[in-house]
Amino acid sequence: MAPARKAASAAPAMPAAKPMPVSHAQDVAEAFDDFMRAFDAFKQANDERLRELESQLGEDPVSADKVDRINQAVDEQKRVLERLVAKAARPAAGGGFAFAGASEHKAAFERYVRGGDETGLRRLEAKAMSYGSGPDGGFLVPPETETAIAARLRDLSPVRALATVRQVTGAVLKKPFAVSGPAVGWVGETDARPETAAGTLAELQFPTMELYAMPAATATLLEDSAVDIDQWISAEVEAAFAEQEGTAFVNGDGVNKPRGLLDYTMVDESAWSWGNLGYVPTGTAGDLPADDATGVLLDTVFTLKAGYRQNASWLMSRKTQAAIRKLKDADGNYVWQPPATAEQKPSLMGFSVHESEDMPAIATDAPAIAFGDFARGYLVVDRRGVSVLRDPYSAKPYVLFYTTKRVGGGIQDFDAIKLIRFGVS
Repeated sequence: MAPARKAASAAPAMPAAKPMPVSHAQDVAEAFDDFMRAFDAFKQANDERLRELESQLGEDPVSADKVDRINQAVDEQKRVLERLVAKAARPAAGGGFAFAGASEHKAAFERYVRGGDETGLRRLEAKAMSYGSGPDGGFLVPPETETAIAARLRDLSPVRALATVRQVTGAVLKKPFAVSGPAVGWVGETDARPETAAGTLAELQFPTMELYAMPAATATLLEDSAVDIDQWISAEVEAAFAEQEGTAFVNGDGVNKPRGLLDYTMVDESAWSWGNLGYVPTGTAGDLPADDATGVLLDTVFTLKAGYRQNASWLMSRKTQAAIRKLKDADGNYVWQPPATAEQKPSLMGFSVHESEDMPAIATDAPAIAFGDFARGYLVVDRRGVSVLRDPYSAKPYVLFYTTKRVGGGIQDFDAIKLIRFGVS
């Protein structure tokens, strides 16, 4: 007689939120401990679910619900930890920069933002064109503010953090790429040097597009001398910029925005050619194969050439990561592993996992997982300068700050990134 099914116990209670300690480092450490405890509880619950699946009784819906709830708790603890780590890494606007004219530009910019006084910025613009772009297009923010915004964009935008970033002064970056590799050959010391086959070059173009945000301020805020105006502007625009960039770098169509990595033609890896992104099909519509789920991940890893695997990582949404977290290899080990420290990323098959909510969720024929050397595969192009145009008229009594930057992006090496497509073929 089969043993009676045991009702799944309630999910272990997650540690209660604690008041913010004096030391931020201590707060990060406590959040990391909470995350690890949540993951241990998840493993215990999922092991019980897997044992039920292997038994004749099948999966208990209560156990499955318990696993899902603890899985969500792991995600929530991970979000808390990431926010704390990001806060600790956030640069202070205006700190640690020293160059000629910096303080003068900062003071002139503050007078413009607070009261609309353009005199100082106009004078600086006359001295050096790099300081300002003129009143019609706004004035450039101080370099330290631009640096602070760029640093936070790197932290907040997943693809930007992984990709190669180039700064340009023109509207378009044109980059030649050797599709067939360099032309080489072997010869003896005294042998004639025969002519080698000419290499095949492709010219890739990365135009920069305008990205804007329009934070609003009250007169009271602008009159308050205790408010750091540079820091306020960077804090207001960085999240908006990062959100728009993150979406464009994944799904952008290249029309007035960067071209995202999923906008390129996707082909089965067996039919891959330059100009296309290769994918590995799971063989199951909208899911990983039940009999060999980890095999698809392993196939994807070794689809990438050895030179690219050295710096490879995974890119997927949080929901996809939650599904992958349940998988075990043939030896019964979880293939998803938590980070060793609070500052590190979790790993999958030994490669770091990065989250992008712009990656598609698991669905039929969806390319829900990307794997590769994104630094070699994707290029982000930044045109130098972030400009601000003060507008006290359009939304009275508020003052609007039309803030713009120019950015582009696209794939620069089609062999460096592979996808997992959740489809039969």
